[in-house]
Amino acid sequence: MNSVPHQSRSNLSRLWWIALALVLATAALAAASLWQQRRDALQNKTRELGLLSLALTDELSRGLQGVEEGMGALRAELLETRLPLQGGEATHALRTRADLMPLVRTLWLVGSDGHLLTVSDKTLMPELASFTPALDQLSDDAVAVSRPFTDHVTNDSLVALASRFQSAGTRGWVLAAMPAGSLLGAFPAATPAADARMAVFRSDGVRLAVSVPDAPKLDEASVAQRLATSQSLELRRFRDGSEHLVALHGLSRYGLKVMLTRDLDVLLAGWRQAAQLTAASLALVLAVMLASMVFVLRAERRRTQAQQALQAQLARSSKLESLGALAGGVAHDFNNVLAAIVGFGEMAQDAAAPGSAQARHLDKVLQAALRGRALVEHILVFGRSGARQAIVFELEPIVQEVLDLLAAALPPGVVLERRLEAQGARVRGDPTKAYEAVLNLCTNALQAMPGGGMLSVGLDALHVPQMRVLSHSQLHEGEYLALSVSDQGTGISAPAMERLFEPFFTTRGAGGGTGLGLAVVHGVMAEFSGAIDVQSPPGQGARFVLYFAQSADALDPLAPSLAVAPRGAGQALLVLDDEPDLLVMAKEMLAGLGYEPVCTSDPMQALKMLSEQPPRFAAVITDEVMPGMNGTELTRKLRLFAPDLPVLLVSGYGGALLAARAASAGVTTVLTKPLQRAELARTLAQLMA
Repeated sequence: MNSVPHQSRSNLSRLWWIALALVLATAALAAASLWQQRRDALQNKTRELGLLSLALTDELSRGLQGVEEGMGALRAELLETRLPLQGGEATHALRTRADLMPLVRTLWLVGSDGHLLTVSDKTLMPELASFTPALDQLSDDAVAVSRPFTDHVTNDSLVALASRFQSAGTRGWVLAAMPAGSLLGAFPAATPAADARMAVFRSDGVRLAVSVPDAPKLDEASVAQRLATSQSLELRRFRDGSEHLVALHGLSRYGLKVMLTRDLDVLLAGWRQAAQLTAASLALVLAVMLASMVFVLRAERRRTQAQQALQAQLARSSKLESLGALAGGVAHDFNNVLAAIVGFGEMAQDAAAPGSAQARHLDKVLQAALRGRALVEHILVFGRSGARQAIVFELEPIVQEVLDLLAAALPPGVVLERRLEAQGARVRGDPTKAYEAVLNLCTNALQAMPGGGMLSVGLDALHVPQMRVLSHSQLHEGEYLALSVSDQGTGISAPAMERLFEPFFTTRGAGGGTGLGLAVVHGVMAEFSGAIDVQSPPGQGARFVLYFAQSADALDPLAPSLAVAPRGAGQALLVLDDEPDLLVMAKEMLAGLGYEPVCTSDPMQALKMLSEQPPRFAAVITDEVMPGMNGTELTRKLRLFAPDLPVLLVSGYGGALLAARAASAGVTTVLTKPLQRAELARTLAQLMA
């Protein structure tokens, strides 16, 4: 008896030793991880700084090329003597061209003897000796860069470019001054951090521009040596003792170097904090690990529960599908029985004397048969076997109609809250069944609140980005209309939740209902390719949400109804059914309606008759489920030689799938068994029209 506790203690001891080993391993891993993080941090920051340096160097290169191109255009004008060298016209021309060059503030023309020929404004010319390479050694296609000099008017720091020109025997240099800050390009806007610095140097170490005036400085000789020998990315100690990450990239044509620096202490500040936190937290690792074990166990338990819930949902779905298949098969056979009862009952009623006991008895028989038909229709809806054709319609008016009906006769103490926000949204299916599903949910909600409460009904358009697992089904990705019905009743117990949508299951006593309401809702949502979610916290009422798949198709027109069905005019109708009694009934009923019925139970014989005498028959009435060949297959073969012959498919089994299959085969109309004579007469009249 003590083996289990002993085993538990042994397992606990083993877990403690494992935890201790994990603590030591964690400490070693933490130290290794911290060094790895330091290296990774430096690598990442180095990569970022290198990319930024490349981008800024490229930007500077393009800016200087633009200035050089502008100077080249000016030199071409001077060479072609289209531009004067001196005088007011020359000054105006230089000012115009300086305005057209984005970075250039001032242009000078200087003769080879060093005298100023003309200038675009009053800015003083830089010293010619400040240029590198020296101007007297400058080749025709080269560019020289000056030291920074000050504009005495604005006190701005300027840098000038110089290139040779020739015009009408006169030689000299074109000087173009630009703000030194423009060499920094987009760095002030793209600065990655406050410690980042940018500077532009000449190859001789002269600093032309710097992003922060008090940035760490190197003497020009030291900079020149580094520019000649250093790598593009390196760690460097400055004169003040601080370490910096340095990125260097050069512009060989202009003899410039772009330097970006980051303070190493700032770069590694986060890493140092992480190292301190890691060191401080090692003492708490054991507790954290124990807590983690608890959390893992709880997560595993939740995962197991979720898996069990999903398995239970699949089991419920499988059970409901099996019940639906069974119910559909039984209902189909029962429909054939009801079809004979209704058909022969109506003909017997015609033969009975009005007001006689026989007529009254036959009325009761037909009423009972029609109640049986309604019950079978509910079963067929649950089994998704109602032979109905789907149309595209707006859902909100259907819901509004149900709520208007309920609002007229609300029980005392019940308040109806409606929130319909899906105007114009469409779905594909049977609007009658949608009406029935909404009415059933609302009726159930009212019955759950005998003492009063609030009935809340909402309709919203909803986009589902990924598959969801609901309480009783799965919701796939797509566009939906979410219809929610909430009550303030006592809620739904767990055992009842398991059997909620089973046919004939009810928690009410005798006379409280057939137990088909929610089963019908389940079948309707299956036909609408939708889903159902039910939430019922203990004692807080229930909330049902129906998800209808939206349709982007155009609305279908409503078929006109005939108040009085006209009789036939002797048209020949070919009737197929594998039930002999139904053939006898159909023959008498159709003859009584003024048609000439030709009946057969053999689909092959029917095809032969139609192919031999296609003009003889005005329409074909066929059952769907027949041995050898079903009604849709018969229609498909019939369409090969009689594409316009009306075909009326009659079935009590098949559902939305049958409607789609019948439409693709070329069936004109689908009706549900058992048929009433008036319904059949109206349908035939529409077909004959």
